[in-house]
Amino acid sequence: EVVVLLSLNRPVLISSAFLASTGLTEDQKEFQKVAFDFAAKEMAPYMAEWDEKEIFPVDTMRKAAQLGFGGIYVKPDVGGSGLSRLDTSIIFEALSTGCTSTTAYMSIHNMCVWMIDTFGNEEQRRRFCPSLCSMEKFASYCLTEPGSGSDAASLLTSAQRKGDTYILNGSKAFISGGGDTDVYVVMCRTGGPGPKGISCLVLEKGMPGLSFGKKEKKVGWNSQPTRAVIFEDCVVPVGNRLGAEGQGFSIAMQGLNGGRINIASCSLGAAHASVLLAQEHLSVRKQFGEPLANNQYLQFRLAEMATRLLAARLMVRNAARALQDGREDAAVLCSMAKLFATDECFGICNQALQMHGGYGYLKDYAVQQFMRDIRVHQILEGTNEVMRMIVARNLLQG
Repeated sequence: EVVVLLSLNRPVLISSAFLASTGLTEDQKEFQKVAFDFAAKEMAPYMAEWDEKEIFPVDTMRKAAQLGFGGIYVKPDVGGSGLSRLDTSIIFEALSTGCTSTTAYMSIHNMCVWMIDTFGNEEQRRRFCPSLCSMEKFASYCLTEPGSGSDAASLLTSAQRKGDTYILNGSKAFISGGGDTDVYVVMCRTGGPGPKGISCLVLEKGMPGLSFGKKEKKVGWNSQPTRAVIFEDCVVPVGNRLGAEGQGFSIAMQGLNGGRINIASCSLGAAHASVLLAQEHLSVRKQFGEPLANNQYLQFRLAEMATRLLAARLMVRNAARALQDGREDAAVLCSMAKLFATDECFGICNQALQMHGGYGYLKDYAVQQFMRDIRVHQILEGTNEVMRMIVARNLLQG
């Protein structure tokens, strides 16, 4: 059994069955325990303050990086932990019980480092990855534009080759960490229209012509800043291009396959914490002379929440294994898992809030923050409508 400290600073006992650690290796159980402990001690007590004051908790994330959480599935020769996609999912789920917003940013950072590690040459890997794995520096993923969200292949940010440099012009929208991070993995058009004209450049904060929009005011995800990233005749060395010209869209999509598992894992953590908060509230709150836990309707809803959480967790872990093994169906399984887990887990958090009654709508109670923080998971890393398109296309082409 594991004790988890949630944001009300009351410890809650979680049974091993509820953790679904059955079937995990001893090493994975250990990663899970380390991540749960870190979430309980270093994140949960500060989660509400980070949200309220919109604090980007860089010192806490650097502590997490000391545990190996800055480059979880990055190769060890450049400072990564070299763990599997399943290990990564287990870790992000556990961390997310402490602060979903912060963990979600860490998952995006991990995706960026993996992209540099996987598609960069040796010089690029050694130049960028060590300081990112230690979280001395932080990374942002720049794909979405004001006019191309779901239709990412129509992006307009352009990079014109001039000798040994690219001249970059355009803008990116909704960039997590934008303005506060150091490294920007940018998808831009170096060729004709469509996906084959897109390349991937790595920019560094301070490059002339790189600037940022205002900090966005958001419903959730307030422990990470979100800004537009703007390029005005920004000069980028050709040596900062990942892979070949025209390979950028493929790089972006391969990154997102893992990103979808990661964000689904963060949803699992938020739902996990919300079920525990609901369980506790039903036990202590009395109405009509007895605890709410004696109400059969609420018992059944709690049972459904736990069942849906376990189903989502198994889907996410199945997709993580498929991606790790390089299976042909990995992309569609990642899309299915992201669709199912983010929809179900938002429903679980929303139901947990309902079980709290009026208290659930107060910021003194953590359940509302978990609900706010995971609402966006149904939108980013590919909207859930796009996930349905990917799954349907796969089925109909079969």
